[in-house]
Amino acid sequence: MRTAFGVREAEPRPRPHLPGPAWTCDGVLLRPVSDTVLAAWSAATAEELSGRGVDGVRVARPVRASDGRRVVSGWAACHDVAGQVRPRHDDVVAVSLRLHRATAKIARPRFVDDRDDILARADRMAFGERAVPLDAETGGDLFTELVRRRTKLPVPSQLVHGDLFGTVLFDGPDGPDGPTAEQAPPAVLDIVPFWRPVEWAAAVVVVDALAWGGADAGIVTRWSHLVQWPQMLLHGLLFRLAVHAQHPACTKESLRGLEHAARVVTEQF
Repeated sequence: MRTAFGVREAEPRPRPHLPGPAWTCDGVLLRPVSDTVLAAWSAATAEELSGRGVDGVRVARPVRASDGRRVVSGWAACHDVAGQVRPRHDDVVAVSLRLHRATAKIARPRFVDDRDDILARADRMAFGERAVPLDAETGGDLFTELVRRRTKLPVPSQLVHGDLFGTVLFDGPDGPDGPTAEQAPPAVLDIVPFWRPVEWAAAVVVVDALAWGGADAGIVTRWSHLVQWPQMLLHGLLFRLAVHAQHPACTKESLRGLEHAARVVTEQF
């Protein structure tokens, strides 16, 4: 695999504090992928975005194998980028909005409609496009309760990254008053595609930050200027509840974060 990506002689070194396992080899970041079709599309899209640039966001430039492939034997590669995941939740929301200004002209991927994994099912459930039985104790009851508040979203959809929480990399130490001006822009390694409103992707970040990131409740009001914000938050919460209830590792204990997020979100209605 290292031979394919041109780093056969390099000593692999683990990169901690990244989303998922990763090893750096002479400036090339190698990561295992579970869905080769999705990974190949993500690499092609990241290549397009990094080539034309995204204002205020570094998009890691993919590295192709010697034969031109973007995925080889379950591995993908990109140029290594400095940074690590940090709990800078409002900054991640800002990254989401900037990134999606750049993805607005990207065509809808054909495979988005064909996907049937947990994320795809949960996405359709959140928007009332599919019904899947959910375990009552791990999110099903709360999902049923909250779905009664759902209304249609009269907002256009486009290509968005729907899983930015815990995946954006921030470079350098923060100063006493927050990020310092000389830091490199935040970085994104890949794209997890959904065809939904930009504001929904931002809302998913907020829900995740409330549920698992220790974010203060004020994060909800700090972004309340976004279009249809209460409903975006609700749709984001329904999405995460549906993911949680279908996940094989979910428990009643792991639901507590989403229950907290639900209490904060429902205060918007």
